[in-house]
Amino acid sequence: MAKRASPEINAGSMADIAFLLLIFFLVTTTMDVDTGITRRLPPPVETPDDIKIKERNVMNVLVNKDDRLLVNGRIGDIKTLKDEAKRFMTPVVPDNPNYPEAEMKTIDLIGPIYTSKGVISLKNDRGTSYNMYIQVQNELARAFNELKDELSMEKFGVRFANLVNENQIKAINDAIPIRVSEAEPESIGEQ
Repeated sequence: MAKRASPEINAGSMADIAFLLLIFFLVTTTMDVDTGITRRLPPPVETPDDIKIKERNVMNVLVNKDDRLLVNGRIGDIKTLKDEAKRFMTPVVPDNPNYPEAEMKTIDLIGPIYTSKGVISLKNDRGTSYNMYIQVQNELARAFNELKDELSMEKFGVRFANLVNENQIKAINDAIPIRVSEAEPESIGEQ
């Protein structure tokens, strides 16, 4: 008897099938993407370098490598940062030299209103932890959000986040602009 040949499997199309399966899984798989801080950066301002901001209009917030706050030269606390920033950015009339200057503006849908010329200057050490950096950012954002909510409730009877009218949103943003200046981190104390 003759030996019977065993049938071979045609493997010519195996590479094509494997390639198609690979493409299928690459296309249908979703990757978890790290998200950052949701913040729209302002457009670049083309201004001369010699513009000076009066010292009384600046609230300095410094965070060192040990995650300690220094607010306007005094030891600060993350728990009170929001309230300090909110108090600083609230326009004080009549003009009080202990607070930033305020100017009268007439804003559509709001009318005449005092707006603060205050700026919050934030500077971090390179060794600042990411957690502390995010906490400081959140507290400053909460301060501005609360100011916007208060004005929105006063003028429109609705919280700022619930406004749907684009003109009302613009009016609140014009009355309370977010003025946070963030300096490049540097290693303080390492010379």
